[in-house]
Amino acid sequence: MDPKRRAGEEAVKLVEDGMLVGLGTGSTAYWVIMEIGNCVKAGLNITAVPTSIRSEELARSLGIPLIPLDDIPTGGIDLTIDGADEADGDLNLIKGGGGALLREKIIASNSKRLVIVADASKEVKTLGQFPLPVEIVPFGFKLTMGRLEAIGGHPALRLTEGDEPFVTDNGNYIADCRFGVIEDAAALEKTLNLIPGVVENGLFVGMAERIVVGREDGNVSVRERVRRG
Repeated sequence: MDPKRRAGEEAVKLVEDGMLVGLGTGSTAYWVIMEIGNCVKAGLNITAVPTSIRSEELARSLGIPLIPLDDIPTGGIDLTIDGADEADGDLNLIKGGGGALLREKIIASNSKRLVIVADASKEVKTLGQFPLPVEIVPFGFKLTMGRLEAIGGHPALRLTEGDEPFVTDNGNYIADCRFGVIEDAAALEKTLNLIPGVVENGLFVGMAERIVVGREDGNVSVRERVRRG
């Protein structure tokens, strides 16, 4: 079985009747949504909130009950299951390869629990091999990219197959940055978000509770974040 599918199906075991569930975006989150759809057909009673238009369309096609983000109750989302492009030893993440990082971070920050699903290739010792997506507004984007260059980001504007700027669900652009090894993800996250024109970045620091990893041999491993202090 595909390791991503195996991880997704294992993570869905955490979903309980009555939960409000955040639905991630990406190739591994796809299998999460598919399995939740199967569970809903079998009688699971949940509601869900998607992190992208793609995930919303898939969930609707499977009959998963959805609510708008603005209708989330005060208590927040019970559980969000999402993928990642990289996860380090402390479960700090790089996300945004699928272009939904802003919505993903909004959902994750309003979730009681964030569980990551991935295959083994996403586990790294230190973040930075995968380009860091930074969502920027179109207005003055070249100036914003100049600021990203000045702090060592070597940004590249993400393009479509037609060589047009990739546009997020929120109408923004994405600059994929190559900072190299990211020794202090928390500091970089703050630095990036202080740049005018930057909407959000793909560093998810201290947000994930656990990661469920599917492996080529069919096994699944689960690792939880070590809480310090």
